[in-house]
Amino acid sequence: MTSFSPAFRPRLLDALRGYDKGRWLADVGAGVTVGIVALPLAMAFAIASGLKPEAGLWTAIIAGFLISALGGTNVQIGGPAGAFIVIVYGIVERYGVANLLISTACAGVLLVVLGLFRLGTLVRFVPVSIVIGFTNGIAVLIALSQVKDWLGLSIDRMPGNFFSQVGTLVEHAGSFNPYAFGLGAACVAGLFAWPRLTMKGSPVMQVLERHTVRNFARMPAPVVALVTLSLLAWALGLPVETVGSRFGGIPQALPAFALPDFSWETVRLLVTPTLTIALLGAIESLLCARVADQLATDPHHKKHDPNQELIAQGVANLVVPFFGGMPATGTVARTVTNIRSGATSPVAGMVHAATLAVIVLVAAPLALHIPLAVLAGILLYVAWNMGEWHEFVRLKHFSNHYRLLMLGTFFLTVVFDLTVAVEVGLFMACALFVRRMSGLFRVVRQPEPEGAAATGRPTATWRLHGALFFGAAGKIDPIVQAVEAGPPGMDVVLDASELVALDTTGLDALAQILKAVAARGGRLSVVHLHEQPRSLIERSGFASQLAAQGLGDLTV
Repeated sequence: MTSFSPAFRPRLLDALRGYDKGRWLADVGAGVTVGIVALPLAMAFAIASGLKPEAGLWTAIIAGFLISALGGTNVQIGGPAGAFIVIVYGIVERYGVANLLISTACAGVLLVVLGLFRLGTLVRFVPVSIVIGFTNGIAVLIALSQVKDWLGLSIDRMPGNFFSQVGTLVEHAGSFNPYAFGLGAACVAGLFAWPRLTMKGSPVMQVLERHTVRNFARMPAPVVALVTLSLLAWALGLPVETVGSRFGGIPQALPAFALPDFSWETVRLLVTPTLTIALLGAIESLLCARVADQLATDPHHKKHDPNQELIAQGVANLVVPFFGGMPATGTVARTVTNIRSGATSPVAGMVHAATLAVIVLVAAPLALHIPLAVLAGILLYVAWNMGEWHEFVRLKHFSNHYRLLMLGTFFLTVVFDLTVAVEVGLFMACALFVRRMSGLFRVVRQPEPEGAAATGRPTATWRLHGALFFGAAGKIDPIVQAVEAGPPGMDVVLDASELVALDTTGLDALAQILKAVAARGGRLSVVHLHEQPRSLIERSGFASQLAAQGLGDLTV
């Protein structure tokens, strides 16, 4: 039974036991690396969400620090995520930035409550087919949202839904900017090529090693693309839109604390976006934590605590809106980078946040020259890596139920939104599960035992297989029909040795059998019961009903 638990124990407390200089150096190195990687991603996620770049940067700093310091994982990195782009953009378009901040804070409160009530494990009940479907759908929408900046189209603001976005892109195709397209294409090509060019034994690595600059190959690909292409565009004076031309740059100062204009009337109108942010944040963070558990090889690593992680995610999302931030969650790309860079504890995530803060405060003016086409190229690469495209090829190996759930969630995410997709997907999952479970239940009539005729009373035995619940209760009807059509005084035995579960609707079906048997003057026996069906039958009074009428018995 789920219960309220005020226990609050961040993983950091356990990770610091026996902490030494070697682990400290490893965590600092990993944190600095991830901080550099987070810089272009945080800006790109914010801009794609319809916000200013500093919203993403300070979310990565504040939320990233809090999630690492308070979370239930050793190496997970938190911050703005690609999965939130479509959601945040839709909320901003429909409700405005101020209401996005309120929704994010309310979602934070909801996540804390879920963690305190130890409901983190419920996220695992979301079928993997639904997760893959909406993940691939979000990846498609992220890629579509970046076409405008990649092609350099003159569009003031993109609409929020799929068909309107496609129509707007087609309508403004005449404003195509070849320089922006070239920068974006070079960025995408470079991101795909960089890991292959810098792998051990490649010609590029051989040249770098001869010139003793092999450490250059360790630079994260997004950072290399951002720096080199920004310098190229600035040196050549390419006529492309930049962070400075659109947003006027990034403030070189700490964000101001400000309370959103809060009222309960507003909160009531924001129930849907609040639930969407909380649901997506919970799913993304706990899926990311599971990925981290699978990849981590450090001997100090422990499996994540889902409830503590939800509490940390909730606190982070409750705090960042007061500094103009956006929703935050666990991020797979940065977490994997953290693990591969040698992180051993949450200290690495805290160092990542500090590194990013130093970069923003010191080098903010340089962001003026970053072309938006380069950030679009980075997000196109993120969208490609985010999608599990091979799952479409593997669909032929799975059942029609799996295909329906995955494809249905995918198309609903693309055409409508994530909320509709998950709601419909979960409904379909439940309906298909009920159908499958009802198909597994069956009633088999057993041969009449030897010597039964000598007793002078006819006897019929049925064996129940599977779970007798509301979806399968109709399969009991043949027993009732056989009793009504059989000889008077016929005894009925229900062999429940293979009955694994029983609900109240199934119990009502058994009561109908008892009624039919009693009407014909016979006796009903339910034998070989397992613990759950027996417990329900006794608690409901059905066993007493049998005994009181003297018509049958109940045996284990």
